[in-house]
Amino acid sequence: MATRQEKEQQVAELKEKFARARVMILADYRGLNVSNFNLLRRQLQEQQAEIKVVKNTLAKIAVKDIGLDSLNDFLEGQTAITFGFEDPVVPAQLLMKYAKEHTQLKVKAGMLEGKLLGKDEVKALSDLPSREVLIARAVGGLAAPLSSFVGVLQANLRNFVYVLQAVKEKKESA
Repeated sequence: MATRQEKEQQVAELKEKFARARVMILADYRGLNVSNFNLLRRQLQEQQAEIKVVKNTLAKIAVKDIGLDSLNDFLEGQTAITFGFEDPVVPAQLLMKYAKEHTQLKVKAGMLEGKLLGKDEVKALSDLPSREVLIARAVGGLAAPLSSFVGVLQANLRNFVYVLQAVKEKKESA
């Protein structure tokens, strides 16, 4: 049995994670064995995210204190919360992929930068490309017109060189 001081410390830790996380995903993990849960935990840690099993009563106190009362309805049963601190898409992708492979894990809801997400919206978030992919696409989109412009300039210069070469050859032969 945890002492009052330990519980207060756990609530403070949860409040810090809730405040720092860009995305939070609540899931029911009932039936998931420890080794599978630890595998998921390691995969998330590699992506600067973490999953934490929480006591619902302590989590309700934490969400109330920081104004995230909309999560209260989902803090029932066995609850694990995934916190994403960097890219919000990657934890959602990992969790949804894992839930497909291990049907015991059931996503309840999520929160993206203060906005409540239903499980369908969490699924939609997981279908988005990661931040790195989006940046690469944007850079590629910006670079394509520049590459075309450089190609046009090179063609003009190449044609000019061919004309000069032809003039030179004509003068040499005359």
